[in-house]
Amino acid sequence: MAKKDYYQILGVNNSSEERDIKKAYKRLAMKYHPDRNQGDKSAEKKFKEIKEAYEILTDSKKRAAYDQYGHAAFEQGNSSNTFHHSFSTTADFGDIFGDVFGDIFGNGRKQRARQGSDLRYDMELTLEEAVRGITKKIKIPSLQKCNICHGSGSKLGSLAQNCPSCRGKGQIHIRKGFFTVQQTCSTCQGSGSIIKSPCHHCRGTGRIEKEKILSVKIPSGIDTNDQIRLNNEGEAGSNGASSGDLYVQITVKKHPIFEREANNLYCEVPINFSMAALGGEIEVPTLDGRVKLKIPNETQSGKLFRIRGRGVKSVRSSSQGDLLCRVVVETPVNLNAQQKNLLYKLGESLGGFKGERNSPKSKRFFDGVKRFFDDLRGY
Repeated sequence: MAKKDYYQILGVNNSSEERDIKKAYKRLAMKYHPDRNQGDKSAEKKFKEIKEAYEILTDSKKRAAYDQYGHAAFEQGNSSNTFHHSFSTTADFGDIFGDVFGDIFGNGRKQRARQGSDLRYDMELTLEEAVRGITKKIKIPSLQKCNICHGSGSKLGSLAQNCPSCRGKGQIHIRKGFFTVQQTCSTCQGSGSIIKSPCHHCRGTGRIEKEKILSVKIPSGIDTNDQIRLNNEGEAGSNGASSGDLYVQITVKKHPIFEREANNLYCEVPINFSMAALGGEIEVPTLDGRVKLKIPNETQSGKLFRIRGRGVKSVRSSSQGDLLCRVVVETPVNLNAQQKNLLYKLGESLGGFKGERNSPKSKRFFDGVKRFFDDLRGY
């Protein structure tokens, strides 16, 4: 079943500013929140859709990817990388108000653990791989959640304690004259807790350095500068927070025969003088094999021939680009005496380089040159 458009879910358009998106989310989340609709499965499903749309459209990188590729930007073909796993199924009302107004008003709550950093991996593909699609395995170094303390940073059997300076809130209030200023607690760095007995494996950070191997599904039709996002495959968050994302940056290598422009492919096909004049049939390459191309008589160098459906399939739709072949008439080289003699005779029969009947472009050009100099002499 096709997923709904995120903008339609929130009742906004694709040019809406982030503030408008947050307002729409707050209004809908309050209406469909499970706490206000106990036992209503349809309301719970609606709330999940709303939160999913909100998480994507308020993240600039994810929104840009969605605007360009739609839901396909987040599909990787296995459950660990699917788009849905970046969202929780429930949220309290404080989270809703905090997401919308937390950047404007301090709410005095304990600061949340820090999410892991996003990572970038540069991947080079051949044109064939980019056009047909492929699954690639990549090895990346990253900070992963400690498997001994499970990201808590505390030694097994011990727990983090509330920070004595801020009493677990992560914020302290300093009075300055008539005003009270809220600042991040310098003792716990805003986490609200102190680790008295750190884990020896990760030294209290909750993260360790590891290398991991991932399978990346490259969709057919991808191009240079496109990105693939792998959800939660970035660095692990601190103190058990969620991981960041991994962005695979695509570069397509230069091809010896084809050039790509959007979903079309271009190539140059050399033909000899006699075929250009008399016509004929040649074989031209495509990414799927050879096809025959009919060259009509009197074909000029630079003529473009279109072979429909032999280009690149769009990454977003089923439309297929075309292959455009530009013929280049090649001047013969290494001629023997007999061949040269034949060309001399042919040239004479054509009336020289300004032959009116057989070289209409040449005649127009030299007639234009004559008028140009006649006009100069008239001044």
